[in-house]
Amino acid sequence: MHKVTIIGAGPGDPELLTVKAHSLVTEADVILHDNLVATAILELNTKGEKIYVGRKFGDKTDQVSRQDRINQLLHKYYDEGKNVVRLKSGDPYIYGRAAEEARYLTKHTIPFEVVPGITAALAAANSLNIPITERNHSNAMLICTAHTADYSFEQLNGIAHMLKAGNTISIYMGLKSLHRIIPKLLEVCKDETIPVNAISNVSRTNQHIVTGTLGTIEADVAEANIEMPVVFIIGATPIEK
Repeated sequence: MHKVTIIGAGPGDPELLTVKAHSLVTEADVILHDNLVATAILELNTKGEKIYVGRKFGDKTDQVSRQDRINQLLHKYYDEGKNVVRLKSGDPYIYGRAAEEARYLTKHTIPFEVVPGITAALAAANSLNIPITERNHSNAMLICTAHTADYSFEQLNGIAHMLKAGNTISIYMGLKSLHRIIPKLLEVCKDETIPVNAISNVSRTNQHIVTGTLGTIEADVAEANIEMPVVFIIGATPIEK
């Protein structure tokens, strides 16, 4: 029986796909994919139709209209009897907006399944030996988006207090918002030595890490001129080999 599958493609390396995701991507009739899905993953499928439905940084397209189009395409291809894959970078439910599609599919009684993917913060932590939780150091990690810096002072304040309490913080989509985030973290934590790691293009051949502290990271990142996408892991120091 055909269905819609919402799949997490992970951070980019095809070898980090789950076995289930690999199989479903390979056999799909139609793949609706986002901007950050790696070409190597799309190339696993040699027979299906691939349709770009992503959004890049700086795009001015209306997000509601874009999501409506995606929902309609999922519905259209399902009604045509095709196995449809909605392919998202990372994990579908971590800033992947899978909830909007899952609710639409549920409302229209379209069978679907969600397949998890490795999110960028976890991939970066493991590939670069950053202990995001560690006995006697940190017992939690918070994954958050830099949009809190733009839209909610209260949320950003709460994030800063979690860092001060010794927890690890991972910030997605934060490269262009460092000038808002870092001052708040410093204001609350009052410690410029807290470690900060900025990881660009996690798991890909051009992966790059910039390490610094709350006191230096803005200058460090500017000097390195790293590329998006970037994930920040704050409060943990890489284990040097």
